[in-house]
Amino acid sequence: VKIPVKDGEIPAYRAQPDKGENFPIVLVIQEIFGVHEHIQDVVRRFAKLGYLAIAPELFIRQGDVSKLSNIDKIRPIVSKVPDTQVLSDLDDIVTWAGKSAKGNADRLGITGFCWGGRITWLYAAHNPQVKAGVAWYGRVVGNATELQPTHPVDIAAELKVPVLGLYGGQDTGIPLDTVEQIREKLKCSSSKSEIIVYPDAPHAFFADYRPSYRETEAKDGWQRLQKWFKQYGV
Repeated sequence: VKIPVKDGEIPAYRAQPDKGENFPIVLVIQEIFGVHEHIQDVVRRFAKLGYLAIAPELFIRQGDVSKLSNIDKIRPIVSKVPDTQVLSDLDDIVTWAGKSAKGNADRLGITGFCWGGRITWLYAAHNPQVKAGVAWYGRVVGNATELQPTHPVDIAAELKVPVLGLYGGQDTGIPLDTVEQIREKLKCSSSKSEIIVYPDAPHAFFADYRPSYRETEAKDGWQRLQKWFKQYGV
């Protein structure tokens, strides 16, 4: 689908049950590799559970990463994506889902992987309409820049939306001490957010198309996600 946003429209991959309406909405936020077949498959998994699921191509203004396989060529594109643009796009997508795609914006959830895990935290802080979020191994600490001024650890104490963070104990890109930092900050919040660390899992343990995939942890995380969404009304 093409979804109208502030400065035009952006493409997205959408799936929903073939019958019915008023579906709970799940925003599925991509890894840095874009809305490729794995992310599309996750969207379809949600549709089979009864959700309207949408994965927008949030880098499209900066470049089409789907044509790139080299991560060193992808990173410069992703680094140019402003957080304000992403949050604004997601607001417009929620509006579209409620008006044009039989979605129920009063039952809104978000989940994301890696790059999208960080965005999951930030959007949960940005939009109090979100009922629950699940962040898969999203970076929580980073240097403030003009385009990415805030990181999850900065918003954790004031967070109102319950977010479940799923992390790998063997993730070389997200040190465990940074995960513990956000766990401590979350104790000050009213959000009932939780952090789960799978001690033996690497980064991207849910990505079943990569060598990092860990079936046991991935299946456990998926079950926890479903329970978390149901618990908080998504």
